[in-house]
Amino acid sequence: MEVPILKQQHYLIATVQAALTDADLTHLRDALVERVGEFRSHAVIVDVTALDVMDSFASRTLRDLAYMIRLRGAETVIVGIQPEVAFAMVQLGLNLEGVATALDLEEGLAFLNHKGKSRGAGSNLSRN
Repeated sequence: MEVPILKQQHYLIATVQAALTDADLTHLRDALVERVGEFRSHAVIVDVTALDVMDSFASRTLRDLAYMIRLRGAETVIVGIQPEVAFAMVQLGLNLEGVATALDLEEGLAFLNHKGKSRGAGSNLSRN
């Protein structure tokens, strides 16, 4: 299943609309990492609100995606993790360590906007 990737200003937003196979997750990861450079994006938001289950492969792929995007010079925020998914992830020892998360798309955008303002005010970091 193809996941739509929308460009909103300097952000890419990928909305997962249904359960994805391992191949779909890998394709999404590769597409987002490539598009960060193509569109010179500052951040990626992955909306997983529609997912009612997240296995170890999905968790690891999302974590790896965030690390790869960080290496490309952008931030990642995972939004919309459902309460039962969060509970199951903790029970199974799955984590998204080092990856920003937010309650929903609105909070994810607010987080990135705030982070962008902070970075612009006090950072010497340049975007390549």
